[in-house]
Order: sequence, then structure tokens, then C-alpha cells
Amino acid sequence: MAYQTIIHERRNQTAWIYLNRPAEMNSISKTLLTELVDVLQEVEKDDSVRVVVLSGKGKAFCAGADLKELLGDLEKKPDGQKGLLDLAGGLYPQLNNLSKPLIAALNGITAAGGLEVAMTADIVIASEKAKIADAHSNFGVIPGGGGAVRLPRKIGMNRAKYLLFTGEFIPAQQMKEYGLVNEVVPAEELERVVQEIADKISAKSPLVLREIKRLANDGQEQPLEIALRQELLALKNHTQSHDFQEGLAAFAEKRTPNFKGY
Repeated sequence: MAYQTIIHERRNQTAWIYLNRPAEMNSISKTLLTELVDVLQEVEKDDSVRVVVLSGKGKAFCAGADLKELLGDLEKKPDGQKGLLDLAGGLYPQLNNLSKPLIAALNGITAAGGLEVAMTADIVIASEKAKIADAHSNFGVIPGGGGAVRLPRKIGMNRAKYLLFTGEFIPAQQMKEYGLVNEVVPAEELERVVQEIADKISAKSPLVLREIKRLANDGQEQPLEIALRQELLALKNHTQSHDFQEGLAAFAEKRTPNFKGY
């Protein structure tokens, strides 16, 4: 499928998805939302894709919602069509629930809705040129994609409130110190480093990756005792899988395992 606002590329077992509105700082438009939802559905169903990478073209990862479109939605008469906020309401749960490891490769400015997208990722790798902000308060807007809820869980309440209240842009290196970013790399090395990480992850069992991600995410919302019981139950069930038996056989035979994902 030909897309207008995103680029979808395949590298080994990794799906690279670029937001491609560089003149608009990759701001989130209704077309971009529709296309992003479509491509995420595609890669979710594709068993040959083991890792998904989100990045941006140009100087920004994503500067947030397209405020011109948002204003247009508010000014027009009801016509039964979904507006920007309605469409965005479908994107964030889809990102949150993606079963495959998701890496955000922050190539530049990451703000507001762009930060909310980045926070749905399992791993965040940033260019040294990237600057990150919540920025909603700069435009008199309340976060709607998890900014006020998820950011305190990522970096702590005091730091999150400072960013939420001030709208200040923070260098990627400082966000690494805060715990939001995993690694900061030279701009020219970003894609190479991310692909190396993706290839390393892709060599693992897709079944194991999916279950670990589910357990880690669900465990944050459960009492420790219940989460630990769920983890042990998952392991017991996993012992019946091909990948469990293949992993142990490969270890015993001193060879590279051939994981199938079941």
C-alpha cells in the first residue's frame, strides 16, 4: 500500500515505520493517524516481523498533534466523521497493546503527542540532537495520550510535573539520566545502533518476547504476589512450547537455536 504520511520499510526481521511529514515536524494529522493504525495492524499480523521501530524523517521525531487540523475540527459543524482526537484515541491503545517489541528511535524534536507515542515504546534510543518536552502547557492544551499519566511513572512525579508545568525542552542525555531514554547516540549512528539492537532481539523466541512483554506490562498494574504467580504460571505453560524445548536442546547441543514462535 502507498502511504502519504509514513514510510514503511523492512530490514531483516524488523519493520521500520517513519513518520514522514518533515515540513510539519511530523505532526500528527488525521491522515497520518489513519495510515499509522493501518501499518501497525499489518505488522502485528505478519509473523515474519519480530521487532517494530518508529522514527521520523527530517528534524523531528514528532512535534505532537497538528494544531491546525485540531482547530479545524473544533470550528466545523458535526458531519459524522471522526476528528483528530477521536482517531488519536484509537492509536495509543494500539501502540500500548502491540505484542511485538517496539523501539522508538528519536531522531529529533519529540514533544507533546510525539512524547506520548515515544512513551509507548519498550526501548527508546535517541540521537544526541533530540530534544524532548511534554509541551502541552505551552499551547493551553491538556495531554490526552498519556502525557500526564504515563510520564510520572516513567521519570518520577516531581520531574514529570516540572516538565508538564513548564513545557521545557530537555536534551536527550538528560532524559537518559531521568530513565526515559535507554541510550543516546550520535545522529549519524542512530539507525545503525537501533538496527543492531533490533537484530539482537529478533534472534530470540517471538513467543518468549511476547510473553515477557505481557508479563512486564501487566505486572505494573498488579500486586506483586499476583504478578509473581502469573509469571510462574506462564513459565509452566511455556514448557510445553516448541521454543522452550528448542532452546534447551540448542543449549545441550552447543548450537544456535531455531525459534519458531510457538
